[in-house]
Amino acid sequence: MNAHEPDPDAARLPDAALLSPSPEILATAVTGEDSSLADQQQEKKAATPRGVSLKRLRRDRRAMVCLGIIVLFVLITLCGPLIYQHVGNVYNSPLNGPLSPDSYHSFTHQELNRTDEGPSAQYWLGTDALGRDLLARLMQGMLISLSVSVIVEIVDLALGITIGVLAGYYGGGIDQFLARFTDIIFAFSGLLFVILLTGIFGTQADVTLGKLPLIGANGNARLLLVSFALAFTTWPTMARYVRGQTLQLKQQQFIEAARTMGTSDFRVIIRHIIPNLFSIVIVASTLNMVHTIIGEAGISLLGLGVQPPGSSIGLMISDGMTYLSTHPWEALLPSAVLAIIVLVFSFLGDGLRDAFDPRSKD
Repeated sequence: MNAHEPDPDAARLPDAALLSPSPEILATAVTGEDSSLADQQQEKKAATPRGVSLKRLRRDRRAMVCLGIIVLFVLITLCGPLIYQHVGNVYNSPLNGPLSPDSYHSFTHQELNRTDEGPSAQYWLGTDALGRDLLARLMQGMLISLSVSVIVEIVDLALGITIGVLAGYYGGGIDQFLARFTDIIFAFSGLLFVILLTGIFGTQADVTLGKLPLIGANGNARLLLVSFALAFTTWPTMARYVRGQTLQLKQQQFIEAARTMGTSDFRVIIRHIIPNLFSIVIVASTLNMVHTIIGEAGISLLGLGVQPPGSSIGLMISDGMTYLSTHPWEALLPSAVLAIIVLVFSFLGDGLRDAFDPRSKD
């Protein structure tokens, strides 16, 4: 080869050098920094306001502990009686003969020769003045309180969201009707209305509703009546919350864009309005359950709620107050359980409010 002729391989060296990765690129490929940065960017893009709020809620230890206690109470009320009624041996009662655990661990069974006993291997929390198992009655009372709160919230959400969204979205006559109706409801005491309703129709409800298979004649027939009365006094508050939020949402640009594209009002409400009500609805529902549980206990404490031989926390407190000087645990035990339930729901509601508040910072 002539010395003056260019070497073809040498001519291609600059191109090869351009194609070869730099040391920084090789280091990045080895350490995977680019991939981690990409993953972080994807996570930031994928984060939604609701996801951020739930993450903030999970970091709230007090709220998570309260949520765990609520789950524990629900498990106790649902599974506790089924387990408790299979624990123990056959008991030879002097008054009732041989009894299996499902009999003497029933919340309605009376063992009159074993009244006002303390905790024992047979009766874990003792018995009341009629020889009834306090633990069985307490689990039944917790079930009544939680059931009433769930029934009330179902009615509260159904009516509150429906009427609140329609009033806030359309306005006009619907909005005026809601305003006047809520004014009437707020003008009267909700507890007074419940007392009047249960006092007037309570006896008739015991006879009529006691024939239902799921209710039965065990004194729980007024459960539905009390739930209806409490729901009637609570849903206007939820409707006002929803109405105010809807008025703000319908002014947002994405709602205007959906209308401009020809989206029907029904689809706008279902796909855009209601999903954005999640935060205010869940917080209001949690805090409202506190008032419902207290209201049901107060009605039963006055003797207008669940009737004997049924059981509720308020009824247990009322029965135990008679023997407060001699057997204080009969009143203090259900009172303590009621206080714990109210506190955990209140703290959980506060945690939800802080988590879903857009002004909160991580």
